[in-house]
Amino acid sequence: MPRAHVPDVLRGRVFRGRDAVAAGLLTPDALRSSAWRRLYRGIYADAELPDTFGVRIRGAGLVVPAAAVFSGRTAAYLHGATELVDVRTPVEVSIPADARFGPVAGLHVRRLVLTTSDVVVVRSRRCTTSIRTALDIARAEPLVEGVAALDVLLSRGVVGHPQLRAAVTAQPTPRGARRAEQAVELADVRAESPQESRLRVVLTLAGLAAVPQHTVRDQDGRFVARVDLAFPEHRVAVEYDGAWHGEPGQLGRDRRRLNALVAAGWTVLHVTAADLRHPAELVTRVRTLLRRTTAGK
Repeated sequence: MPRAHVPDVLRGRVFRGRDAVAAGLLTPDALRSSAWRRLYRGIYADAELPDTFGVRIRGAGLVVPAAAVFSGRTAAYLHGATELVDVRTPVEVSIPADARFGPVAGLHVRRLVLTTSDVVVVRSRRCTTSIRTALDIARAEPLVEGVAALDVLLSRGVVGHPQLRAAVTAQPTPRGARRAEQAVELADVRAESPQESRLRVVLTLAGLAAVPQHTVRDQDGRFVARVDLAFPEHRVAVEYDGAWHGEPGQLGRDRRRLNALVAAGWTVLHVTAADLRHPAELVTRVRTLLRRTTAGK
């Protein structure tokens, strides 16, 4: 099968199909070739471009109305919190309530009232400010997911906790305002991964307040390890085991680290993604472990 012709002017580009056809660069049949990847209705990309979230934002910029503003996790991505999106995340835009637009497959369209102070230009894209972005996520998403997202925004320096607390206190009372207040209160800059954040929130909501990223030292004050979550008075550590623990050589390092923690008098509970899918059982395990360590004193 002959390779489809790719005009030089369209190499590496995201474009409107009708513009390319009107300019005589492509025919309607040529648009259906494997040389192009359809992003949205009428919007195409050079198939050689990687299928990234940034490319999808470029495509969205060609289809949304002028009044549209990127918001939610899409705005967070533009502000630098790239971990908050993946291949399943739709590009989110917010538009005025009276704007006639959508629905568009692949876009999540929200209708919000935004003031000029809520909008900023980042990477040549109009998006919600970092504070408005954080509050929108905290209001709209389930509590655990909202906190995990806020932790990333805090750790990346996209927002600061004092400014976030002030903003959530000053907010009016829209839908989700109470959830946002709770999410801001639970957020912690010390978290190092979304799964660690989820684990911490599950425990905290059950009344088990663990210390994130706690440094364990031996009786002589020497560094032993830094653990994901700790109950220092019980000498109990709760660690999330992600996929990276299966990397070559990691098992040996994990075992040496675990042995050092045990030698220092600590008990370690390892948690996986499967455990997080059953939070009630996980909480019971942690409570049981804490009771045992208390009884053993």
